[in-house]
Amino acid sequence: MGRIKKPPLPILENLEVMKAGAEGKSLAYYNEKVVFIPYTAPGDIVDVQVTRKRSSYLEGKAIHFHHLSESRTTPTCSHFGLCGGCKWQHISYEEQSRFKEQQVKDHFQRIGKVAVDEYLPIIASDQPFFYRNKLEFTFTDRRWLTQLDTPAEEGGPVNTQGLGFHLPGMFNKVLDIDKCYLQRDPSNAIRLAVKEFAIEHDLPFYNLHTGEGLLRNLIIRTSTTGDVMVIVVFKYDDLNKRELLEYLTVRFPEITSMMYVINEKVNDIITDLEVQLYKGDPFIMEKMEAPVAGQPDLQFKVGPISFYQTNPVQARKLYQAAFDFAGFTGNELVYDLYTGTGTIAAYIARSVKHILGIEYVEQAILDARINAEINEIDNTTFIAGDMARVLDRDFVRKHGKPDVVITDPPRAGMHERVLYQLLEMEPKKIIYISCNPASQSRDIAILNAKYQAVKAQPVDMFPQTHHVENVVLLERI
Repeated sequence: MGRIKKPPLPILENLEVMKAGAEGKSLAYYNEKVVFIPYTAPGDIVDVQVTRKRSSYLEGKAIHFHHLSESRTTPTCSHFGLCGGCKWQHISYEEQSRFKEQQVKDHFQRIGKVAVDEYLPIIASDQPFFYRNKLEFTFTDRRWLTQLDTPAEEGGPVNTQGLGFHLPGMFNKVLDIDKCYLQRDPSNAIRLAVKEFAIEHDLPFYNLHTGEGLLRNLIIRTSTTGDVMVIVVFKYDDLNKRELLEYLTVRFPEITSMMYVINEKVNDIITDLEVQLYKGDPFIMEKMEAPVAGQPDLQFKVGPISFYQTNPVQARKLYQAAFDFAGFTGNELVYDLYTGTGTIAAYIARSVKHILGIEYVEQAILDARINAEINEIDNTTFIAGDMARVLDRDFVRKHGKPDVVITDPPRAGMHERVLYQLLEMEPKKIIYISCNPASQSRDIAILNAKYQAVKAQPVDMFPQTHHVENVVLLERI
């Protein structure tokens, strides 16, 4: 007996896109159901081909535009719509900022049902392009072909070797990138030079299906000080790798750290592998202006697997917002939860009595201690451990009850055990930094038992995307 054919999914005509939604998709309504539509803007009127039908919502793609929104602009990048990295490039930056402000309010009012006394205007970026300090590219011998890839008239084959980004949701599909507008020069020049050299010298590109091929990944890190780190990830050790590494150091003298990794594993993660130094320093230096005039600027040593905020210019504005919310007098004991490499701790250390940072990743704690030493800061203590287990009554008895807690958890938010420990500690202020206002509002709904959300400050760390960072000041009732 043959399979029962499902009825074709419908086309919905003349839908008005109402607002910006989750994951960069805008949304419309059809028969009281939400319809998520990527690459549209509020104000568009479109026909939509439904691609997924669920009981509470629909997903679809716009197949015809009857009216274009005034929020629209022409995307800068030629890869827009395929790459998936900058899903809001078709929306003007001014409107992006407005949508992100509203996104924060919606999460607090509708998801967390949390009352915030004051929503401050978003801190927009002065650099809507070329703001990232790190990009990772993937080599492939079977790149994703686009409609522009037509065989030559002579019948010659299309070159399928590529170096670029994975297509959204497709681990085995890589889009070759001509020019990326996320990272400043010499990022694009280095990537193109690597690909050209590899093709000319017949260096095998990686095959994502078979796991064969020499060249796997290319990582480029830059800093505001002008340092450049390049890491080439090879599948296996090969004498040809030296030719490529030497070529890059000669061609690009601005590279201050040339490194490589041998990764024989199935996955692309290199944090558990040894990163080898070929030439230069095993790190790059980042610099950040101090929060208070007269204090020395901060310096951070960033290694090949160190975490550092991807948008360093906006990171300083984010930290300053948290600093201003805290209103330090100089006598505070501060807990810095999820401290990472201790950048926030270093930023505020000279303005408080003592700061104690807790972080799960032990390597990050080692980096935090190094950064404190570089900046000649001696009033910090860093502890590695699972937050939900480390932060208990005994910990508070040993280290003291904090006056202020700064917390910057992962996207999923804080463990419930941590939230209830905060309620038990009763610090005067909690500064909650989050890259996910949805989980942030959910957590603050629990903290509302003893704390009032006084101010919310959105910060745009990732222009051209739907992501928004948010800082909330909580004061003990």
